[in-house]
Amino acid sequence: MKKIINKKRKKNEPWFKWLTRELNSYEAFQDFESGKNPRDVAEDFISKNRISISEIFEDFDEEDKDTLDQFLKLTECEMHVFKILEKQIELRKKVRFVDFKKRKN
Repeated sequence: MKKIINKKRKKNEPWFKWLTRELNSYEAFQDFESGKNPRDVAEDFISKNRISISEIFEDFDEEDKDTLDQFLKLTECEMHVFKILEKQIELRKKVRFVDFKKRKN
């Protein structure tokens, strides 16, 4: 796996660490609050980081492709976990508890 130069820290790091760090520092929630959808926010991120991303692809190899594939699978898995949690929360709101001890005669 190739490393890219992190211009902010002046040291080499794997591309996925750079990407994770940059995504974590990206203010996506500000974009969401302004009405942008996730796809537009992602495209804005790519546009703002196009030079660094193009540098990553210059030396992208099979090991990097395998790493990317694993990240895609992990991300998809995480999305499904969040959707399951969201459904569980909605179900909890719909459940009504009945107190069988209180009986009307």
